[in-house]
Amino acid sequence: MTHQFDKSTLPSRHVSVGPERAPHRSYYYAMGLSEEQIARPFVGVVSAGNDSAPCNTALDHQADVARRGVDEAGGLSRRFNTITVTDGIAMGHQGMKSSLVSREVIADSVEVSVRGHCYDALVGFAGCDKSLPGMMMAMLRLNVPSIFVYGGSIFAGPLSEPRCHGCRCV
Repeated sequence: MTHQFDKSTLPSRHVSVGPERAPHRSYYYAMGLSEEQIARPFVGVVSAGNDSAPCNTALDHQADVARRGVDEAGGLSRRFNTITVTDGIAMGHQGMKSSLVSREVIADSVEVSVRGHCYDALVGFAGCDKSLPGMMMAMLRLNVPSIFVYGGSIFAGPLSEPRCHGCRCV
């Protein structure tokens, strides 16, 4: 890549430009990044992907595809994850006390990661009823160029086997 970015107004300048930022850059070098990569705009790619609910299981794969796109377009993707709590599993027991507050935890965790690491832009992937608004809340708070990606609908499970204790209720 031959394009040189002017990082003078980008948040990532605080961790990548000038001799006083050498300690910061040492962490990037320790992760195998080159000087050329560190000179690119830093784009956070956040996923609410996990194995907690079916609406989250494909998000990490989708974020990895976006990460490749960011890198190919000249940015430096910085991938991280956030939590999620799904109402489909959390309701009807003590877990329901975690559902609504998870929206704030998601927004806070994304905001802390982006601000703490001085990312210049953000691409966010979410798929559950609280991770969608949490991700968007973070994007509004951060006020950096952002793209929100809805991960898609939940696929139906297998219908070839009974779903409950061997009965034939399916």
